Amino acid sequence: MTLIAVPISVDDTATAHALAAQAAEHGADLVEYRIDTFTDPAAVQQLVAASPLPCLVTARAAWEGGHCDLDETDRISLLEHAGLGSDSDGQAGITPAYLDLELAAYQKSANIRQKIGLVVDHPDQPRPDVSTGLILSTHDFDTFPNDLDRRVLAMADAPACRVIKAAWRARSLRDNIDAFELIAQRLKPTIALCMGEAGLPSRVLAKKFGAHLTFAALDADSTSAPGQPTLDELKNLYRWDAITPDTRVYGVIGWPVGHSASPAFHNAGFTATGYDGVYLPMLIPPEYEHFKATVIRWLDHAPLHFCGASVTIPHKQNLLRFVEEQGGEIEPLAAAIGAANTLSRRPDGSLYAGNTDYAAILGATREKLGDDLSHKTIAVLGAGGAARAAVAGFAAQGANVTVFNRTVAKAQALADEFGATAKPLDDLAPFDFALIINCTSLGMHPHVDATPVVFEDAPHAHRPTVFDTVYNPKETKLLREAAAAGCETINGLEMFVRQGAAQYALWTGHEPPVDVFRAVLEARAK
Repeated sequence: MTLIAVPISVDDTATAHALAAQAAEHGADLVEYRIDTFTDPAAVQQLVAASPLPCLVTARAAWEGGHCDLDETDRISLLEHAGLGSDSDGQAGITPAYLDLELAAYQKSANIRQKIGLVVDHPDQPRPDVSTGLILSTHDFDTFPNDLDRRVLAMADAPACRVIKAAWRARSLRDNIDAFELIAQRLKPTIALCMGEAGLPSRVLAKKFGAHLTFAALDADSTSAPGQPTLDELKNLYRWDAITPDTRVYGVIGWPVGHSASPAFHNAGFTATGYDGVYLPMLIPPEYEHFKATVIRWLDHAPLHFCGASVTIPHKQNLLRFVEEQGGEIEPLAAAIGAANTLSRRPDGSLYAGNTDYAAILGATREKLGDDLSHKTIAVLGAGGAARAAVAGFAAQGANVTVFNRTVAKAQALADEFGATAKPLDDLAPFDFALIINCTSLGMHPHVDATPVVFEDAPHAHRPTVFDTVYNPKETKLLREAAAAGCETINGLEMFVRQGAAQYALWTGHEPPVDVFRAVLEARAK
């Protein structure tokens, strides 16, 4: 069983206990009391004795990323008192579940090892009532430590060490695999965590790989290490209670990716249908070499069960190149578009790259314009990735497409690929088209007062349908003004729901819970 520990920086006993009670209420298994600056031995003993949850006590030295500036003699004495658990009458009292001490401190002297050895459980412990376990830990806040194997073996060889803890700043997503492999060695119960945004998978998937525990903050303002999720995120967003060793892993690959709504979207879908999957943000730098190396490492680590990903800016072209190099299948229209947004690993291990953006656009459009889109007049605003999907999709249906863009050369290049027409954005006459689809970012939060189209007041018998691919906010200025001019509208949430639902069906083989997806996005929309 992998435990969830909530770190609490202690300033006073009452507040720390209140936070610990809150952690218990929200599903934590234990709390880590960080007593770096709470250094009165008697107060620490009282803190432990009345803790609402089993506790781990840490006085992290400043030289290893903490805030404890006591000299080593006093710091070790403080931990020793915490481990003794004496009450006010000098009788044996409640002790912590664990003490955490840095490996580097433990190795400094036989005297330190002796003092700590008196208050933790180990084979040579003469006191029968000692139950506190010792976590020996090592941290690198800058990078992957070159001597990590040596450090881990030293912790494993220490008889008093019950749990090994190693934490380092992730250089890339690939470092998470190193953490999983470290846990799998089973030298002793192990905590292996990668810090930073790229290290999130090591924290969320700790349970999948059988780590001793992971850490989660009560809220975003109380994290004790970079990249640490909150307890609510871990339990609810990332489906902690449902994760098993066989859980399939999916994600959204991008740079940046922290803003993405996709984890909330797909994890809610997995919960609604009971599918054994978890979906994570996957931060990969823009260069193809990073994309290739990371995806190969994740695919090759069989216990990870990495089965697919949504792929967003700037990696949609990288995905096509990668799947082609790996001998996988590429959806023909995705190849024509020159971009794919979905990676799928089939049961036989082969790879598939597809584009669900254009299908989502066509599906939403057909609900307004009918199934037959041939000869419909379509104005596509923009010349980026979403515009390419729209132009390719409508052109394949025989529609008459005009690409409008501020930079006409880009519009012309896109139009030439698919037999469309190109014009400057300022030339748009909105009432001349059956459909106007905005594929630019104009109007996206926080720039909600921008719009690419002006609807003049002159009366027109014909009203176009207006489709905005921006989904935050749900109702953009473009859509408000289009509705005021008498136009039917399609919001960006509809496209997001449809493209995500298509990905879900491709990965799981199940009917996507569209209503759940829509509710998630509407709840997040500004």
